[in-house]
Amino acid sequence: MCLAIPGQVISISDDSDPLARKGQVNFSGIRKEVSLAYVPEAKINDYVIVHAGFALSVLDEEEALASLQAFDGLSAVENQL
Repeated sequence: MCLAIPGQVISISDDSDPLARKGQVNFSGIRKEVSLAYVPEAKINDYVIVHAGFALSVLDEEEALASLQAFDGLSAVENQL
């Protein structure tokens, strides 16, 4: 099973090669560098879906926050087991 996680873009590299474009993405306090090659339209403060180090699509904020709430709910249930 593959799982893509939403995160917020907090910075973008100034690389002129679109295939080498990278950004720092915040996943609920954890920051990771990810490739933005597949989402050239991504801007700082956008939410992106990330899988295996690649941002795959841009989400609107409402959809991203709903997904993050769902993950938090699953985590709370798991911790009760």
